[in-house]
Amino acid sequence: MSEHSPPEREARFTGLFEATYADLVRFAQRRVPDEQAEDIVAEAFLVAWRRTDDVPASLPDARAWLFGIARNVILNVHRGARRRTALAVRLSEAPTVTADNSELVARQIDLARAWGKLSGVHQEALALAVLDDLTAPQAAAVLGISPVAFRLRLSRARRALRAFLGPVPAHSPERQLS
Repeated sequence: MSEHSPPEREARFTGLFEATYADLVRFAQRRVPDEQAEDIVAEAFLVAWRRTDDVPASLPDARAWLFGIARNVILNVHRGARRRTALAVRLSEAPTVTADNSELVARQIDLARAWGKLSGVHQEALALAVLDDLTAPQAAAVLGISPVAFRLRLSRARRALRAFLGPVPAHSPERQLS
């Protein structure tokens, strides 16, 4: 239960926002590209709004607390970027080509190229469903969207991946199974 009434909570948050926004943007700009800084700050203030009762009472302490939140958001962004890069690297690592696996190697290289062309949203949907083996409701919970919205996003991601991969050759096993 909140220790502040809604008007007090809103006034406290508004005061904190007005007093620290510019400092927080500069803090973020020193750590991420300028185009990401305001998104980082927005996320930090979202956390602050949700945890208004945890904000330290003194402005200097509250400012430092917000910097800590912004730092954690930045670390999460960097971790996400590293995961996407690592996934792209794993997808592009092809086994040694032999006569027996040349088609597999070619498809893996095609997949790595197609993956790199997908938007981050499409990569995330496919990764959650295929690589992380999450159901639509579980993946939707991770993303904070409805299962229906996730299924739509996944469908669009699969369609985009198929488009980037191009047509399946007539002699391939995928063509014979359909």
